[in-house]
This record gives sequence, structure tokens and C-alpha cells, in this order.
Amino acid sequence: MVVALLAAVLVILLLLVTRRVRLLRSGGIHVALRTRVDQSGKGWHWGVGRYQGDEFAWFRALSLRAGPDRVLHRDGLEIASRREPEHAEEPNLPHGSRVLRFEQAGVPAIEMAMGPDALTGFLSWMESAPPGKRLPWAS
Repeated sequence: MVVALLAAVLVILLLLVTRRVRLLRSGGIHVALRTRVDQSGKGWHWGVGRYQGDEFAWFRALSLRAGPDRVLHRDGLEIASRREPEHAEEPNLPHGSRVLRFEQAGVPAIEMAMGPDALTGFLSWMESAPPGKRLPWAS
């Protein structure tokens, strides 16, 4: 009985590690996300983010779910604020992180934290024109 339980736990851990490595190798980045935005500094979840056209898909690190746990659409996505992590948050976030707060109409606020390199890529993705859309100054 104990051997079967240990084998099941080992299989689950192997699946989690394999999923995370696969996501990172396919262009994923380390991103911490929280949906319960308050002043406690708690509620952060580690995960892997991946760009999929006009969407940013976030996969929770400790989840066996096949698809993304959260999808952010570039259209209408705006950064409400940027900040340094608070002292209580630092142990829960990637080293050198910046925290971005997003607010959309009808959607509860969320915060994402990522390291400097991932942040540069994310901001570039947000500012680029979505595929098939023309820039207002282009003729």
C-alpha cells in the first residue's frame, strides 16, 4: 500500500516537472501571479507564462491542468500600475521582480511579477500591434 502511494506521488511529481520543462523550452517565462490583490503580500502563485498570438497564457506551476489557468488578451489590457515588490512579497517572487497591476472592465484586478528580462519581453509584446491590425499612423 505504501509503495503504491509513493509510486503515485512520484508519477505526479514527474508529470509536474515534465510539464514545466516543456513549457519553458517552448518559449515560456517564469511569472508569479495573484488574483487576490490586497496589502498582505500573500496569494502569489508561481507559474510559466507563454505568448500565443494576442494572448498571454499563464500555467500554474503546481497544476496538472492541460490548458492554461489564466489567459490575458492583449486587446484592452492596460497596466494600471507598476511597483517594486514589498518586503513581505520578496521571498515569494522571482529575484529582481517588478510587479504589474492590471485592471479591465468587469474583471477583478490581478497582479503579475516577473524578472527584468521577462518584463522587457512582456512590455514589448503589449506595445506591439496585434497581427492583422494596422497602426493608426500607417498608411
